[in-house]
Amino acid sequence: MAHARVKEIGIRKVLGASVQNITTLLSKDFLKLVLISFAIATPVAWWFMHNWLTAFTYRVTISWWVFVAAGFASAAIAFITVSFQAIKAAIANPVVALKNE
Repeated sequence: MAHARVKEIGIRKVLGASVQNITTLLSKDFLKLVLISFAIATPVAWWFMHNWLTAFTYRVTISWWVFVAAGFASAAIAFITVSFQAIKAAIANPVVALKNE
């Protein structure tokens, strides 16, 4: 995504955007997708795990904090990955991105 928006990032840098602004711009789209996928996957995962665990002799319930921890972990991994690429794109020289214009 950062490669596809190189010229936009270059123009924003020339106009005075900070690295934090560019990182936020690129990260929020991915975090929205991660949160939507988490909201869809949580009930499905709970249903499958509940059905699987009822087949055992010793019953075990699934705690709510397991799903919260999984959500935070997936959001953190997505944020770190996207932020790393966004910071690398934001630090790049905007002249190189705008040279082909």
